[in-house]
Amino acid sequence: MNHPMMGAAALARALAVRDLTDPAQGPHAVQRVLGAAANALIAAWSCPAIVERASPIVSIADNYDRLGYPPDGAARDARYTRYVSETHLLRTQTSALVPPLLRRLAAAPPRDALLVCPGVVYRRDAIDRLHVGEPHQVDLWRVRRGAPLGVRELAEMIATVARAIVPGLTVTVAQSAHPYTREGRQIDVRIRGEWIEIGECGLAAPEVLRDAGLPTDASGLAMGLGLDRLVMIAKGLDDIRLLRAADPRIAAQMLDLAPWRPVSRHPPVRRDLSVAVAAEATAEALGDRVREALGDRAADVEAVELLSETPAAALPPAARERLGISAGQKNVLLRLVLRALDRNLTAPEANALRDAVYAAIHQGSARERASGAPPLPPPAGGDARPRRAARTERPAPARGFHHP
Repeated sequence: MNHPMMGAAALARALAVRDLTDPAQGPHAVQRVLGAAANALIAAWSCPAIVERASPIVSIADNYDRLGYPPDGAARDARYTRYVSETHLLRTQTSALVPPLLRRLAAAPPRDALLVCPGVVYRRDAIDRLHVGEPHQVDLWRVRRGAPLGVRELAEMIATVARAIVPGLTVTVAQSAHPYTREGRQIDVRIRGEWIEIGECGLAAPEVLRDAGLPTDASGLAMGLGLDRLVMIAKGLDDIRLLRAADPRIAAQMLDLAPWRPVSRHPPVRRDLSVAVAAEATAEALGDRVREALGDRAADVEAVELLSETPAAALPPAARERLGISAGQKNVLLRLVLRALDRNLTAPEANALRDAVYAAIHQGSARERASGAPPLPPPAGGDARPRRAARTERPAPARGFHHP
Protein backbone atom coordinates (compact mmCIF):
# COMPACT_ATOMS: atom_id res chain seq x y z
CA MET A 1 0.00 0.00 0.00
CA ASN A 2 1.25 3.46 -0.85
CA HIS A 3 -1.59 5.79 0.04
CA PRO A 4 -1.04 9.45 0.99
CA MET A 5 -1.38 10.03 4.73
CA MET A 6 -3.31 12.71 6.58
CA GLY A 7 -1.31 15.60 7.96
CA ALA A 8 -1.18 16.22 11.71
CA ALA A 9 -3.40 19.32 11.52
CA ALA A 10 -6.06 17.57 9.42
CA LEU A 11 -6.05 14.58 11.77
CA ALA A 12 -6.41 16.83 14.82
CA ARG A 13 -9.40 18.59 13.24
CA ALA A 14 -11.04 15.26 12.45
CA LEU A 15 -10.56 13.91 15.95
CA ALA A 16 -11.99 17.13 17.44
CA VAL A 17 -15.37 16.57 15.75
CA ARG A 18 -18.02 15.99 18.40
CA ASP A 19 -19.60 12.53 18.43
CA LEU A 20 -23.33 13.28 18.59
CA THR A 21 -24.10 9.64 19.46
CA ASP A 22 -22.20 9.88 22.76
CA PRO A 23 -24.19 11.13 25.80
CA ALA A 24 -20.91 11.95 27.53
CA GLN A 25 -20.42 14.73 24.97
CA GLY A 26 -23.86 16.22 25.59
CA PRO A 27 -27.44 15.35 24.61
CA HIS A 28 -28.54 15.31 20.98
CA ALA A 29 -31.43 14.08 18.84
CA VAL A 30 -29.08 11.55 17.22
CA GLN A 31 -29.07 9.70 20.55
CA ARG A 32 -32.88 9.55 20.49
CA VAL A 33 -32.90 7.69 17.18
CA LEU A 34 -30.08 5.41 18.31
CA GLY A 35 -31.89 4.59 21.55
CA ALA A 36 -35.19 3.93 19.79
CA ALA A 37 -33.63 1.36 17.46
CA ALA A 38 -31.55 -0.40 20.10
CA ASN A 39 -34.28 -0.47 22.74
CA ALA A 40 -36.81 -1.89 20.29
CA LEU A 41 -34.50 -4.82 19.51
CA ILE A 42 -33.66 -5.41 23.18
CA ALA A 43 -37.36 -5.62 23.98
CA ALA A 44 -38.14 -7.87 21.02
CA TRP A 45 -35.31 -10.31 21.73
CA SER A 46 -35.17 -10.09 25.55
CA CYS A 47 -31.40 -10.13 25.36
CA PRO A 48 -28.68 -7.93 26.86
CA ALA A 49 -26.99 -5.16 24.87
CA ILE A 50 -23.25 -4.67 24.65
CA VAL A 51 -22.34 -1.10 23.67
CA GLU A 52 -18.97 -0.62 22.01
CA ARG A 53 -17.22 2.74 21.73
CA ALA A 54 -13.59 3.07 20.72
CA SER A 55 -11.06 5.36 19.10
CA PRO A 56 -11.98 6.36 15.54
CA ILE A 57 -8.45 5.39 14.52
CA VAL A 58 -8.69 1.70 13.63
CA SER A 59 -6.50 -0.84 11.92
CA ILE A 60 -6.82 -1.43 8.20
CA ALA A 61 -7.36 -5.08 9.08
CA ASP A 62 -10.45 -4.37 11.20
CA ASN A 63 -11.89 -1.82 8.78
CA TYR A 64 -11.38 -3.92 5.66
CA ASP A 65 -9.54 -7.27 5.85
CA ARG A 66 -11.52 -8.93 8.65
CA LEU A 67 -14.79 -7.77 7.08
CA GLY A 68 -14.09 -9.52 3.79
CA TYR A 69 -13.09 -6.62 1.57
CA PRO A 70 -10.90 -7.69 -1.37
CA PRO A 71 -7.28 -6.47 -1.21
CA ASP A 72 -7.73 -4.41 -4.38
CA GLY A 73 -11.25 -3.16 -3.59
CA ALA A 74 -12.07 0.39 -4.65
CA ALA A 75 -13.30 1.23 -1.13
CA ARG A 76 -9.69 1.14 0.09
CA ASP A 77 -8.65 3.90 -2.32
CA ALA A 78 -7.44 7.13 -0.73
CA ARG A 79 -10.17 8.91 -2.67
CA TYR A 80 -12.63 7.43 -0.15
CA THR A 81 -10.47 6.68 2.90
CA ARG A 82 -8.41 8.88 5.24
CA TYR A 83 -5.23 6.98 6.06
CA VAL A 84 -3.19 8.01 9.10
CA SER A 85 -0.35 5.46 8.75
CA GLU A 86 0.64 2.38 6.79
CA THR A 87 -1.47 0.24 9.12
CA HIS A 88 -4.25 2.51 10.43
CA LEU A 89 -6.98 4.85 9.19
CA LEU A 90 -9.94 6.88 10.37
CA ARG A 91 -12.76 4.34 10.33
CA THR A 92 -14.97 4.58 7.26
CA GLN A 93 -17.78 2.61 8.93
CA THR A 94 -18.89 1.62 12.42
CA SER A 95 -18.63 -1.98 11.22
CA ALA A 96 -14.91 -1.58 11.98
CA LEU A 97 -15.83 -1.79 15.68
CA VAL A 98 -17.28 -5.27 15.27
CA PRO A 99 -14.21 -7.52 14.66
CA PRO A 100 -12.33 -6.46 17.84
CA LEU A 101 -15.55 -6.75 19.87
CA LEU A 102 -16.18 -10.25 18.52
CA ARG A 103 -12.62 -11.24 19.42
CA ARG A 104 -13.18 -10.17 23.02
CA LEU A 105 -16.51 -11.98 23.19
CA ALA A 106 -14.88 -15.18 21.93
CA ALA A 107 -13.35 -15.68 25.39
CA ALA A 108 -16.87 -16.13 26.85
CA PRO A 109 -19.38 -16.20 23.98
CA PRO A 110 -22.87 -14.97 24.97
CA ARG A 111 -25.90 -17.18 24.37
CA ASP A 112 -27.70 -14.22 22.80
CA ALA A 113 -26.70 -10.53 22.69
CA LEU A 114 -27.22 -7.31 20.78
CA LEU A 115 -23.99 -5.54 19.84
CA VAL A 116 -24.44 -1.76 19.57
CA CYS A 117 -21.54 0.01 17.83
CA PRO A 118 -22.24 3.74 17.25
CA GLY A 119 -20.06 6.69 16.40
CA VAL A 120 -18.65 9.15 13.88
CA VAL A 121 -17.20 7.79 10.65
CA TYR A 122 -14.94 9.57 8.21
CA ARG A 123 -15.47 9.80 4.47
CA ARG A 124 -14.28 11.82 1.55
CA ASP A 125 -17.60 13.00 0.17
CA ALA A 126 -19.25 15.61 -2.00
CA ILE A 127 -20.66 18.72 -0.33
CA ASP A 128 -24.42 19.19 -0.47
CA ARG A 129 -27.41 19.48 1.86
CA LEU A 130 -27.56 15.71 2.51
CA HIS A 131 -23.89 14.73 2.86
CA VAL A 132 -21.12 15.51 5.30
CA GLY A 133 -17.57 14.25 5.71
CA GLU A 134 -18.15 13.01 9.29
CA PRO A 135 -21.59 11.32 9.46
CA HIS A 136 -22.92 9.23 12.36
CA GLN A 137 -23.69 5.54 12.05
CA VAL A 138 -24.56 2.56 14.19
CA ASP A 139 -23.99 -1.12 13.59
CA LEU A 140 -26.51 -3.38 15.34
CA TRP A 141 -25.46 -7.05 15.35
CA ARG A 142 -27.27 -9.91 17.01
CA VAL A 143 -25.01 -12.83 17.93
CA ARG A 144 -26.67 -16.03 19.13
CA ARG A 145 -25.56 -19.57 19.86
CA GLY A 146 -27.75 -22.56 19.10
CA ALA A 147 -30.45 -22.51 16.42
CA PRO A 148 -29.02 -20.53 13.48
CA LEU A 149 -30.41 -17.10 12.71
CA GLY A 150 -31.86 -16.85 9.21
CA VAL A 151 -33.84 -14.69 6.80
CA ARG A 152 -37.01 -14.94 8.91
CA GLU A 153 -35.22 -13.42 11.91
CA LEU A 154 -33.66 -10.83 9.59
CA ALA A 155 -37.11 -9.78 8.35
CA GLU A 156 -38.31 -9.49 11.95
CA MET A 157 -35.30 -7.31 12.77
CA ILE A 158 -36.05 -4.97 9.86
CA ALA A 159 -39.73 -4.69 10.85
CA THR A 160 -38.90 -4.03 14.51
CA VAL A 161 -36.42 -1.27 13.74
CA ALA A 162 -38.66 0.33 11.09
CA ARG A 163 -41.59 0.55 13.51
CA ALA A 164 -39.33 2.20 16.09
CA ILE A 165 -37.55 4.79 13.95
CA VAL A 166 -39.82 5.54 10.97
CA PRO A 167 -43.32 4.84 12.29
CA GLY A 168 -46.09 5.35 9.77
CA LEU A 169 -43.79 5.50 6.75
CA THR A 170 -43.84 3.01 3.89
CA VAL A 171 -40.78 0.77 3.97
CA THR A 172 -39.37 -1.33 1.14
CA VAL A 173 -36.55 -3.86 1.19
CA ALA A 174 -34.35 -4.80 -1.76
CA GLN A 175 -31.40 -7.16 -2.19
CA SER A 176 -28.00 -5.53 -1.70
CA ALA A 177 -24.61 -7.24 -1.47
CA HIS A 178 -22.12 -6.45 1.32
CA PRO A 179 -18.66 -7.97 1.86
CA TYR A 180 -19.46 -9.36 5.33
CA THR A 181 -23.07 -10.50 5.06
CA ARG A 182 -25.14 -13.05 3.22
CA GLU A 183 -28.70 -12.37 2.02
CA GLY A 184 -27.94 -8.65 2.10
CA ARG A 185 -30.79 -6.15 2.12
CA GLN A 186 -31.18 -2.38 1.59
CA ILE A 187 -33.90 -0.58 3.55
CA ASP A 188 -35.68 2.40 1.96
CA VAL A 189 -38.56 4.57 3.16
CA ARG A 190 -40.93 6.69 1.08
CA ILE A 191 -41.02 10.40 1.95
CA ARG A 192 -42.91 12.98 -0.08
CA GLY A 193 -42.99 10.66 -3.08
CA GLU A 194 -39.27 9.84 -2.94
CA TRP A 195 -37.53 6.65 -1.79
CA ILE A 196 -34.77 7.36 0.76
CA GLU A 197 -32.24 4.76 1.91
CA ILE A 198 -31.92 4.53 5.70
CA GLY A 199 -29.76 1.44 6.18
CA GLU A 200 -28.59 -1.98 5.12
CA CYS A 201 -28.49 -5.41 6.74
CA GLY A 202 -27.95 -9.13 6.23
CA LEU A 203 -26.94 -12.40 7.85
CA ALA A 204 -23.49 -12.07 9.39
CA ALA A 205 -21.01 -13.93 7.20
CA PRO A 206 -19.96 -17.14 9.02
CA GLU A 207 -16.30 -16.55 8.24
CA VAL A 208 -16.37 -13.20 10.09
CA LEU A 209 -17.62 -14.96 13.23
CA ARG A 210 -15.24 -17.91 12.86
CA ASP A 211 -12.19 -15.71 12.22
CA ALA A 212 -12.96 -13.83 15.46
CA GLY A 213 -12.84 -17.12 17.39
CA LEU A 214 -16.56 -17.63 18.05
CA PRO A 215 -17.78 -21.25 18.30
CA THR A 216 -19.26 -23.02 15.30
CA ASP A 217 -22.80 -22.84 16.70
CA ALA A 218 -22.75 -19.01 16.70
CA SER A 219 -24.66 -17.12 14.01
CA GLY A 220 -25.55 -13.48 13.56
CA LEU A 221 -27.62 -10.71 12.07
CA ALA A 222 -25.96 -7.45 11.02
CA MET A 223 -27.62 -4.06 10.43
CA GLY A 224 -26.17 -0.65 9.75
CA LEU A 225 -28.13 2.61 10.00
CA GLY A 226 -27.32 6.18 8.98
CA LEU A 227 -28.31 8.17 12.07
CA ASP A 228 -28.03 11.67 10.56
CA ARG A 229 -30.48 10.77 7.81
CA LEU A 230 -32.92 9.30 10.32
CA VAL A 231 -32.92 12.46 12.45
CA MET A 232 -33.48 14.54 9.34
CA ILE A 233 -36.47 12.35 8.41
CA ALA A 234 -37.93 12.47 11.92
CA LYS A 235 -37.62 16.25 12.29
CA GLY A 236 -38.27 17.27 8.70
CA LEU A 237 -34.80 18.78 8.17
CA ASP A 238 -33.57 19.57 4.66
CA ASP A 239 -29.97 20.53 5.53
CA ILE A 240 -27.59 18.21 7.38
CA ARG A 241 -25.56 21.17 8.68
CA LEU A 242 -28.39 21.95 11.09
CA LEU A 243 -27.42 18.94 13.21
CA ARG A 244 -24.22 20.69 14.34
CA ALA A 245 -25.29 24.33 14.15
CA ALA A 246 -24.09 26.50 17.06
CA ASP A 247 -26.90 29.07 16.82
CA PRO A 248 -28.87 28.63 20.09
CA ARG A 249 -32.18 28.89 18.21
CA ILE A 250 -31.14 25.84 16.15
CA ALA A 251 -29.14 23.89 18.74
CA ALA A 252 -32.05 23.93 21.18
CA GLN A 253 -34.18 22.11 18.60
CA MET A 254 -31.54 19.42 18.08
CA LEU A 255 -32.14 17.86 21.49
CA ASP A 256 -35.28 15.89 20.55
CA LEU A 257 -37.22 14.57 17.57
CA ALA A 258 -39.94 17.24 17.58
CA PRO A 259 -40.68 18.75 14.14
CA TRP A 260 -38.21 21.37 12.98
CA ARG A 261 -39.28 25.02 13.17
CA PRO A 262 -37.21 27.21 10.79
CA VAL A 263 -35.58 30.13 12.59
CA SER A 264 -34.69 32.18 9.50
CA ARG A 265 -34.50 31.98 5.72
CA HIS A 266 -31.18 33.50 4.72
CA PRO A 267 -30.77 33.68 0.93
CA PRO A 268 -28.03 31.65 -0.74
CA VAL A 269 -25.04 33.31 -2.38
CA ARG A 270 -23.65 31.65 -5.49
CA ARG A 271 -20.20 31.89 -6.97
CA ASP A 272 -19.12 29.99 -10.09
CA LEU A 273 -15.52 28.80 -10.43
CA SER A 274 -13.68 27.56 -13.50
CA VAL A 275 -10.67 25.53 -12.36
CA ALA A 276 -8.06 23.11 -13.61
CA VAL A 277 -7.83 19.83 -11.72
CA ALA A 278 -6.39 16.37 -12.26
CA ALA A 279 -8.25 14.42 -14.94
CA GLU A 280 -9.27 11.76 -12.42
CA ALA A 281 -10.50 14.19 -9.73
CA THR A 282 -13.96 13.32 -8.39
CA ALA A 283 -16.70 15.35 -6.70
CA GLU A 284 -15.92 13.48 -3.47
CA ALA A 285 -12.22 14.35 -3.60
CA LEU A 286 -12.92 18.00 -4.39
CA GLY A 287 -15.46 18.20 -1.57
CA ASP A 288 -12.95 16.79 0.89
CA ARG A 289 -10.31 19.32 -0.17
CA VAL A 290 -12.80 22.15 0.29
CA ARG A 291 -13.70 20.97 3.81
CA GLU A 292 -10.06 20.65 4.78
CA ALA A 293 -9.13 24.06 3.37
CA LEU A 294 -12.01 25.95 4.99
CA GLY A 295 -11.95 24.29 8.40
CA ASP A 296 -14.65 25.85 10.60
CA ARG A 297 -15.76 28.05 7.70
CA ALA A 298 -16.87 24.96 5.77
CA ALA A 299 -20.16 25.17 7.66
CA ASP A 300 -21.03 28.19 5.48
CA VAL A 301 -20.86 26.07 2.30
CA GLU A 302 -24.24 24.59 1.46
CA ALA A 303 -23.13 22.79 -1.70
CA VAL A 304 -20.37 22.45 -4.27
CA GLU A 305 -22.13 21.58 -7.51
CA LEU A 306 -20.20 20.13 -10.44
CA LEU A 307 -21.73 21.74 -13.54
CA SER A 308 -19.44 20.51 -16.30
CA GLU A 309 -16.10 18.85 -17.08
CA THR A 310 -13.92 19.36 -20.16
CA PRO A 311 -10.57 17.64 -20.89
CA ALA A 312 -7.68 20.07 -21.38
CA ALA A 313 -7.20 18.93 -24.97
CA ALA A 314 -10.81 19.88 -25.84
CA LEU A 315 -10.44 23.50 -24.69
CA PRO A 316 -9.67 26.36 -27.07
CA PRO A 317 -6.16 27.81 -26.75
CA ALA A 318 -7.40 30.98 -25.05
CA ALA A 319 -9.13 28.98 -22.33
CA ARG A 320 -6.09 26.78 -21.77
CA GLU A 321 -3.92 29.87 -21.36
CA ARG A 322 -6.40 31.56 -19.03
CA LEU A 323 -6.48 28.51 -16.74
CA GLY A 324 -2.83 27.58 -17.03
CA ILE A 325 -4.08 24.05 -17.61
CA SER A 326 -1.72 21.18 -18.45
CA ALA A 327 -2.02 17.89 -20.25
CA GLY A 328 -3.52 15.29 -17.91
CA GLN A 329 -5.84 17.87 -16.37
CA LYS A 330 -9.44 18.84 -17.00
CA ASN A 331 -11.42 22.04 -16.68
CA VAL A 332 -14.23 21.81 -14.14
CA LEU A 333 -16.99 24.37 -13.76
CA LEU A 334 -18.19 24.43 -10.16
CA ARG A 335 -21.03 26.30 -8.53
CA LEU A 336 -20.31 27.24 -4.94
CA VAL A 337 -23.55 27.71 -2.97
CA LEU A 338 -22.94 29.66 0.23
CA ARG A 339 -25.51 30.09 2.99
CA ALA A 340 -24.72 30.61 6.66
CA LEU A 341 -27.30 29.09 8.95
CA ASP A 342 -27.40 32.03 11.37
CA ARG A 343 -26.85 35.18 9.32
CA ASN A 344 -26.66 36.74 5.86
CA LEU A 345 -23.24 36.52 4.25
CA THR A 346 -21.83 39.80 3.00
CA ALA A 347 -20.36 40.06 -0.47
CA PRO A 348 -16.77 40.36 0.89
CA GLU A 349 -17.32 37.25 3.03
CA ALA A 350 -18.67 35.31 0.05
CA ASN A 351 -15.76 36.40 -2.13
CA ALA A 352 -13.23 35.44 0.54
CA LEU A 353 -14.80 31.97 0.80
CA ARG A 354 -14.80 31.68 -2.98
CA ASP A 355 -11.10 32.59 -3.08
CA ALA A 356 -10.25 30.04 -0.40
CA VAL A 357 -12.08 27.30 -2.30
CA TYR A 358 -10.41 28.33 -5.55
CA ALA A 359 -6.97 28.24 -3.94
CA ALA A 360 -7.66 24.79 -2.49
CA ILE A 361 -8.70 23.07 -5.70
CA HIS A 362 -7.29 24.96 -8.72
CA GLN A 363 -4.11 23.32 -10.01
CA GLY A 364 -3.44 25.46 -13.04
CA SER A 365 -0.49 27.82 -13.31
CA ALA A 366 -2.69 30.92 -13.83
CA ARG A 367 -4.68 31.97 -10.78
CA GLU A 368 -7.04 34.80 -9.89
CA ARG A 369 -9.16 36.22 -7.06
CA ALA A 370 -12.81 37.23 -7.01
CA SER A 371 -12.29 39.79 -4.27
CA GLY A 372 -10.29 42.27 -6.33
CA ALA A 373 -7.03 41.47 -4.57
CA PRO A 374 -3.85 40.75 -6.57
CA PRO A 375 -3.77 37.46 -8.49
CA LEU A 376 -3.07 34.37 -6.41
CA PRO A 377 0.42 32.89 -6.70
CA PRO A 378 0.89 29.63 -8.60
CA PRO A 379 0.96 26.37 -6.64
CA ALA A 380 3.97 25.81 -4.39
CA GLY A 381 7.14 25.69 -6.45
CA GLY A 382 5.28 26.87 -9.53
CA ASP A 383 4.35 23.26 -10.32
CA ALA A 384 1.03 23.13 -12.14
CA ARG A 385 1.10 19.39 -12.68
CA PRO A 386 -1.95 17.56 -11.34
CA ARG A 387 -1.70 15.44 -8.22
CA ARG A 388 -2.38 11.86 -9.24
CA ALA A 389 -4.87 9.66 -7.49
CA ALA A 390 -3.90 6.09 -6.69
CA ARG A 391 -6.27 4.71 -9.35
CA THR A 392 -7.56 6.12 -12.63
CA GLU A 393 -10.95 4.41 -12.74
CA ARG A 394 -13.91 5.51 -10.64
CA PRO A 395 -15.92 2.42 -9.74
CA ALA A 396 -18.63 2.54 -7.12
CA PRO A 397 -16.76 1.28 -4.05
CA ALA A 398 -18.08 -1.79 -2.27
CA ARG A 399 -18.26 -0.33 1.22
CA GLY A 400 -20.52 -2.75 3.00
CA PHE A 401 -22.97 -0.78 5.13
CA HIS A 402 -22.37 2.68 3.66
CA HIS A 403 -25.15 4.18 5.83
CA PRO A 404 -26.34 7.23 3.87
